[in-house]
Amino acid sequence: MEIIYLDFPFDHGALSGGDRGKVIAIGYFDGVHLGHRKVIGLAVERAAAAGRLSAVMTFHPHPKEVLGQGGQYATSLTPLDEKLRRFQKLGVDLVYVVRFDRAFAALSPESFVQDMLFRLRIEEAIVGFDFSFGSRGAGTPELLARLAAPSLEVHVMGPLELDGGKVSSSRIRAALEQGDVGQAERLLGRPYHISGTVVHGEGRGRTIGFPTANVQPDGAYVLPRLGVYAVTVHAAGAAYPAVMNVGVKPTFHENGMDPKLEAHLFGYEGDLYGSRVALDFHAFLRPERKFGSVSELVEQIGRDAATAQELLNKTE
Repeated sequence: MEIIYLDFPFDHGALSGGDRGKVIAIGYFDGVHLGHRKVIGLAVERAAAAGRLSAVMTFHPHPKEVLGQGGQYATSLTPLDEKLRRFQKLGVDLVYVVRFDRAFAALSPESFVQDMLFRLRIEEAIVGFDFSFGSRGAGTPELLARLAAPSLEVHVMGPLELDGGKVSSSRIRAALEQGDVGQAERLLGRPYHISGTVVHGEGRGRTIGFPTANVQPDGAYVLPRLGVYAVTVHAAGAAYPAVMNVGVKPTFHENGMDPKLEAHLFGYEGDLYGSRVALDFHAFLRPERKFGSVSELVEQIGRDAATAQELLNKTE
């Protein structure tokens, strides 16, 4: 998969991505959830049928973050590197990563079509029903189709409904805020996933009989609600069931700290320091809380571990 990074104003010599025609899916695609995969999948399918390149155009950082419409968008369900890995798994040939800044935000809908899509040799574009583009988001799918005709065909995908509502990134974020990783998994079509590197922590887990891998995420991921989870840790070429705490360790820290991700892997006794791992979240077990003593905490961790093992055994 080829990746082309674009800044505005564009170097038109770098825009083409080759001379072949392209079928492109356009959107931010945070999460690459079931609805996004429907849009991207159609682009891949139509490109293959026509002998064209399948492409995705995405934007970085999140438009709402740049335009000051929501500080929560500093974190993502799929930070850029994770999103690119997801695109590659979907069979995409080419990705345009457009840097979203105020200059690009001021681009008119007409210029977006004339100076970007036409110059990229786009022959078909696939967008979602709620896609917007151009200055102040004035461009709609209907306007895109009018501006692009007749040389560029536009397909608009309707909303995907699941569990009584529209599949959306905001709905997945809301589920994670509640710790409902099961709902997030249904909307994503896969477990919620965080990749990172194992770093040295306080070393306390080993002293109380539950050694943990302290995972530093490799991107600004949305973290689920603070608490304890049943997870799968992909490490050292294998998948290990585990119990994970996402939290600030209030039993040991009065003044709080940045949330940490610490996983106790069942059946693994090696050294993972410095290695890259991936976490799949399966079930929320309980909220994080402060215990009256270390012994109370150890007893609860034992119960959490047993619950996690039982839940994960059922899902195998």
